Amino acid sequence: MTAAETPDQTTAVPDGCPADAAVETIQREMTVFARRARASAGRMHPELSLVSYTLLGHLEERDGRRATDLAAHYALDKSTVSRQVSALERAGLIERRVDPDDHRVQVLHLTESGRQALDRVTERRRTAFRERLADWAAEDLLRFAGYLERYNAWPGAAPAGERDRAAPGPRTVDGTH
Repeated sequence: MTAAETPDQTTAVPDGCPADAAVETIQREMTVFARRARASAGRMHPELSLVSYTLLGHLEERDGRRATDLAAHYALDKSTVSRQVSALERAGLIERRVDPDDHRVQVLHLTESGRQALDRVTERRRTAFRERLADWAAEDLLRFAGYLERYNAWPGAAPAGERDRAAPGPRTVDGTH
């Protein structure tokens, strides 16, 4: 059996504190997950980096955002977001539009090409997740999804203005609403 199948039997318990051991295991496994996601991003969708994919997805979910909103939401430096935005604009995946409520502000929106690229990459990612999770029981998938949503909904994870909009509602096992 693997650690994932029997975490209570394989997680070392320092000084008899299972919660501390669980937190250590979570931290270690999330680090492995993040490394694997970054490493596989280029193979899974060479047309979009993981950061570009994430930004495009956020723009689609929110029907556009200012670059400063993206920087704040992802806790990125404005210059980092500016470079990503410039690359996405050059690729024709996003465009700037004047904010109808404040003509001094430009809002980033997906272009049709950006929407199509995002759709292609999203489908490849869904396929990869389905393959990876194919032998998981539906109850395990639902529990795992719920735990991830709960973890990511932590109030300290997103700026106050983004928290209320961050969760679009319950999803089914396949990620649809």
